[in-house]
Amino acid sequence: MLARTPKVFDALLTGVPSRWLHRDDGPGTWSAYDILGHVRHGDATNWVPRIQVILEHGTGQRFAPFDREAMLRAEREPVEAVLAGFAAARAASLDTLASLELSAGDLDRRGLHPEFGDVTLAEVLATWVAHDLTHLAQAAEVLARRYRDDVGPYRAYLPALDRIAAAE
Repeated sequence: MLARTPKVFDALLTGVPSRWLHRDDGPGTWSAYDILGHVRHGDATNWVPRIQVILEHGTGQRFAPFDREAMLRAEREPVEAVLAGFAAARAASLDTLASLELSAGDLDRRGLHPEFGDVTLAEVLATWVAHDLTHLAQAAEVLARRYRDDVGPYRAYLPALDRIAAAE
């Protein structure tokens, strides 16, 4: 699943007009561009480093906090550059993950999350996949809401047009 995410974002966002790409639902929400930046930043700073902390230190070292809004302070790049950066970061993450040669027994190893306390490696991996899928859906929905007022009575059958996700 993790290997598919860059391709799905690429298919969803390549060639999308800027006014759609950067459209959000108001204060406290993210655009599809912001969501992509968030996922890219997570690959660079969150998932693999936490896995490595679990393997090297267990609960003896707390995970570094993850800056969920770092992408909002980054210089804006063309979406193609962000997509390429994400694809490269994800490939590197998956290469590192494969090099760790995790066993079934490793999945029960524990780390120390700054908010949740003890978490298992299995939970970190499952969360990584669920995080990707959640943000893919969020990006698709913010793009769909561009049509909120254009669909007329069909809106009754399109609940995503009225479901606004707050920024993570």
